[in-house]
Amino acid sequence: MSVKKLNDKELILLYLKGDENAFAELLGRHKDKIYTSIYLFVKDHDLAEDIFQDVFIKIINTLRKGKYNHEGKFLQWAMRISYNLCVDHFRRQKRRTKVSSSETFDIFDVLESKDENMEGTMIRSQKYKMVKELVDKLPAEQREVVILRHYADMSFKEISQLTRVSINTALGRMRYALINMRKMIENREGMLLS
Repeated sequence: MSVKKLNDKELILLYLKGDENAFAELLGRHKDKIYTSIYLFVKDHDLAEDIFQDVFIKIINTLRKGKYNHEGKFLQWAMRISYNLCVDHFRRQKRRTKVSSSETFDIFDVLESKDENMEGTMIRSQKYKMVKELVDKLPAEQREVVILRHYADMSFKEISQLTRVSINTALGRMRYALINMRKMIENREGMLLS
């Protein structure tokens, strides 16, 4: 059976038996989401690459020591590791993330898309750019929840555990993020009509 058809748990078991291709498949399957979530927090390509490598070193070490718990999903576990390493970095630097709109990386560059015509591509690109700008303008706590929920596919329970806040706080931050984004869109539309 091809490693591409195996689930994450099966790939991990194969890797632990010495099959390096199984780990390569696991990495390939999840690298875009993990790297993107790191980048959205740190806003620096080189730093994101460094943290990304640290994440997979930590994953490999944990797997080899037999400390990985199969009950959870691999991606959520890996996202938790990447989030914790980002937080550790900021604690060491004693600064919060600053969003830079001049960066060339875009979350939507790594998302898969079906073939479409040039007009559809341009419209989608404009929408993605607008959404990214709106997310970038959110307060840090709200931006964090949006990134973890919509780009990392984490549940609110997982977000609350990861960020060490209650589920209600995580839900509230998402609610305020959506309200703020809606207001920004209305303000933008109002300015266009003026």
